[in-house]
Amino acid sequence: MARRYDSSTTTFSPEGRLHQVEYAIEAINNAGTSVGILASDGVVMASEKKITSGLLAPARTSEKTYKLCPHATCSVAGLTADANILIDQARLRAGRYSYQYQEPIPIENLVEHVCNYKQAYTQYGGLRPFGVAFLFAGYDENHGFQLYQSDPSGNYSGWKATVIGANNQAGKSLLKTEYGGTKAPSGDEEMKTDDDADAATEAIKMPTVAEACRLAVKVLNKTMDGAVASPGKLELFTMSLDGDGNCVHKILNEQEAEAVIAEVDAETAASGDT
Repeated sequence: MARRYDSSTTTFSPEGRLHQVEYAIEAINNAGTSVGILASDGVVMASEKKITSGLLAPARTSEKTYKLCPHATCSVAGLTADANILIDQARLRAGRYSYQYQEPIPIENLVEHVCNYKQAYTQYGGLRPFGVAFLFAGYDENHGFQLYQSDPSGNYSGWKATVIGANNQAGKSLLKTEYGGTKAPSGDEEMKTDDDADAATEAIKMPTVAEACRLAVKVLNKTMDGAVASPGKLELFTMSLDGDGNCVHKILNEQEAEAVIAEVDAETAASGDT
C-alpha cells in the first residue's frame, strides 16, 4: 500500500502519512549524532565526526557546526549539501533583519523562517524534503540562551537537552536521567516541558558549560556504536557570553577536547569502583 503513495510529498496515504517526509527523517537517523545541551551560562553542542576515508584531506572548517550570525549557530545531522542551502537561507534572513531593524534577529524568528522554508518543500509537487535536521543554539536579550531542534517536516521545538542523528533515543534516555542531576519518573517517554510539569522543571538544576561538555561526551559515548570517544571522532562547541555581553563561539581544540574526555573517563571509572 505504501508504494502507491511514497513517490510524492504532496499525497497523503490512507493512514494520513507523508512517506517521503518519513523517509527523510529515517535518513537523518542514520547520520552522525549531534547533542545539544542548554547550560546556565551558555549552550553546548557536540557532534560525532564520521571519517569515511583516511585519505581525505582534513577539513579547514567544521563540517558539523555552522555560525549563522554573531548570536546564533547550528549543528547539522544528515545531508550536508541540503544543509548548505538552508544555512544560506538562515544567514540571509539574519542579515536582512539586522539591516532592516538595526538589531539582532530573535532566535525563534530565525528558526521559524528556516522551518517555513523546509515545510514548503513538503507541500509543492516536484520537490523533495530536505534530508537534514538541525540543532539551533542562540542568545537574545529577551529569552537568554535557547536551544531548538527542527526536522524535515518543518516542525521545530525548544529543548533543554536533546539528540539528533543515529541512536538518538538512547542518547535522550541518558539525558533524561543525567540532565540536571534528576531522574525522570519511570514510564515517562519524553522529558516533561509542558505547563503540567512546571514544578518538576523548576526543580531541575541547569548544568554549567563545563558540566554540559562532560554530559555531551557521555551521550556520544553511548550513541557511537561502541567506538571510543576521541578528539578525532567528536567535535565540542560552546557558546557563552564574554565580559561585554557578546556571544563567544568556540570549537574546542584537540587538547581541550582530550581533557574533557579524560574527565569523563575518570568519572566513569570512579562510579564503577563504587
